[in-house]
Amino acid sequence: MPPVKTLPPGSSTKQGPSAQEELYRLKVVTNFVEIPVTVKNRDGRFVDGLLSTDFTVKENGEPQKLSFFTADPMALSVAIVLDTGMSDSDLQKINQTFSALVGAFAPYDEVAIYTYSSTVAEVSDFAGATKRLTAVLNQMKMERGNYDGPPQLGGPLGGNGPIINGVPVGSPTEPVYTPIKESHVLNDAILQAAIDLRKRDRVRRKIIFVISDGREYGSKASYSDVKRVLLSNEIQVQAISVGNSALPVYDKLEKFHLPRQGYDDLLPKYASATGGAEHRELTRSSIEEMYGQVMSEARTQYTLGYIPTRPKTPTAVSFRDIEVVVHRPGLKVIAKQGYYPVIAATK
Repeated sequence: MPPVKTLPPGSSTKQGPSAQEELYRLKVVTNFVEIPVTVKNRDGRFVDGLLSTDFTVKENGEPQKLSFFTADPMALSVAIVLDTGMSDSDLQKINQTFSALVGAFAPYDEVAIYTYSSTVAEVSDFAGATKRLTAVLNQMKMERGNYDGPPQLGGPLGGNGPIINGVPVGSPTEPVYTPIKESHVLNDAILQAAIDLRKRDRVRRKIIFVISDGREYGSKASYSDVKRVLLSNEIQVQAISVGNSALPVYDKLEKFHLPRQGYDDLLPKYASATGGAEHRELTRSSIEEMYGQVMSEARTQYTLGYIPTRPKTPTAVSFRDIEVVVHRPGLKVIAKQGYYPVIAATK
């Protein structure tokens, strides 16, 4: 940041129009771009020990001068977003991993819990990862997921009234029944968590940790709008996909999107855009192991920062691409794709 100049006690400004104008002309640097960066080797292991000289950051293709670099661990503000609309068998599997989830956090981290299915609910506000978090998660073990079977459209459980020869009484024709499409508001849940996270202290790294089967249908918020909020507030999405979305062939099936059938591929998009990662796990033990790995990597990421050229007009404010390069062969860099700058204010 530029040095702040102050007047000595007892001194006064010069009189006159020019001095008055200078008194109210404030120049503020509105954009300091902070980039959490994960570096891994070919085996997928985190690489530590790198220096600032090992990195180059480009914004819209132009190299930037780093003004900040640290490899020190950071305290986390984590919003856990749990999908309670997944199948009951998958939800019960997750419920059995809650003790490992609590153990993934450090005493100085703060955690909030959100759940979603057809609506979003804040279960617990931000607080330390203490006995309170354990108590809240223990209560959530009573949650039940969706029935693992086809929808009941007819018969005595169908709720369609008396039927004679397949035709409801009082109806001249046999009706056609279609199952009700249940909402699965993944976008709305991530947006609510992001709105609350942006109020947390900036010295903390802000993480949305989603545990879900990845389905999205019926949200009021769109993916592009939610992504803009995330990138404008330096919020990173980490995710664990379970159930069908964790199957090896699922990444090929999710490429086929049918109109008005929702989306199944948004979690990896959120993670990639914000510098996080999506992990697909099938077993309880692998899920528990991933909790600790995700939080450890989020806490110990390299943090790079620079001050870019500020946009002078609203028309200059648009998405800016970021590319982080490591000058060592065989290493993979994970960082956010870019950011949305803020208009500078001058009085």
